[in-house]
Amino acid sequence: MAIRFKHSDTYSMYFCTFTCYKWISLFEKTNSYDLIYNWFNVIKQKYNAEVIAYVIMPNHVHCILYFKDAGFNLNSIISNGKRFMAYEIIKRLQQTNQTEILNVLSAAVSDREKKKGQLHKVFEESFDAKAIFSEPFLHQKINYIHSNPVSGKWNLAEDFTKYVHSTASFYELGKPAYFEPKHYKDI
Repeated sequence: MAIRFKHSDTYSMYFCTFTCYKWISLFEKTNSYDLIYNWFNVIKQKYNAEVIAYVIMPNHVHCILYFKDAGFNLNSIISNGKRFMAYEIIKRLQQTNQTEILNVLSAAVSDREKKKGQLHKVFEESFDAKAIFSEPFLHQKINYIHSNPVSGKWNLAEDFTKYVHSTASFYELGKPAYFEPKHYKDI
């Protein structure tokens, strides 16, 4: 059972990461990058939050979120986003007859989760969130986010600024990003 941790709203900026179940490339397999952009719009409108930087990888998301107002519940914001994305990802898997993946996601649901009505496990239960409390730490996380598509096993673009699902071109080249972030210098 996952240990629940309530993130404090003492800090207004967080580096967040959440991952598809077993690191399966569900965003890529279902072309669900749009779901993350929709979620960014929801948190901007509903929670008066800004997306400072992001990268949407085939199987996980890194983002830096800035909350203008205290009183937010980061756990609820992330879990609600993951829940609504999961419904659509399952729908897209069903529409494209990806039975093998659906079976894996279905088999992963625990008895406790089944009793609550859950049919598939799309995301890992937990997520990571680190409060950003200094500008050097912010720069470190932005650099990490932007280099993710071209580091390690990933070779998603010839140059990190060319990966479309990232704010790298926004920060490095001054070009618009697919989802326009709020520049950290403007907050």
